[in-house]
Amino acid sequence: MSAALGFMTGVVTCAKFLRHEMAGIVEPRLKHIEQQLHSLREETNLDAATRLAALNKVLEDRHPHEGCGQ
Repeated sequence: MSAALGFMTGVVTCAKFLRHEMAGIVEPRLKHIEQQLHSLREETNLDAATRLAALNKVLEDRHPHEGCGQ
């Protein structure tokens, strides 16, 4: 019985150690991916804002007085 308890304690300790080591390996990669996603999101937002401004300019040039209350 004590051998089984010792074995189970060893398994739990080993599992905790492996989980800690895997987190140390995976976490930096996840942070890098998160930074890449953040950069892509910023670039996409900038591109969308730029396109929207260009479209608004075209619309304003075509219909300069609409929407101004005039």
